[in-house]
Amino acid sequence: METRRRSVVKAVLWNAMGLAVMTVVGLVATGSAAVGGTLAIVNTAIGLTMYVIYERVWAGISWGRNV
Repeated sequence: METRRRSVVKAVLWNAMGLAVMTVVGLVATGSAAVGGTLAIVNTAIGLTMYVIYERVWAGISWGRNV
């Protein structure tokens, strides 16, 4: 089973990559670094939270594991 710490580290790293991509997408879409950056930060915060919850739920499900 995966530890909570591992789940959080994976989520943070994944979302750091997503933040960079969303900042560029937001900048291109809006033409504003401030608006694009804000959109990216909000998206990253929501995504990080949902990913951690998702990982923890799946960590408790034994279906499909060869234990």
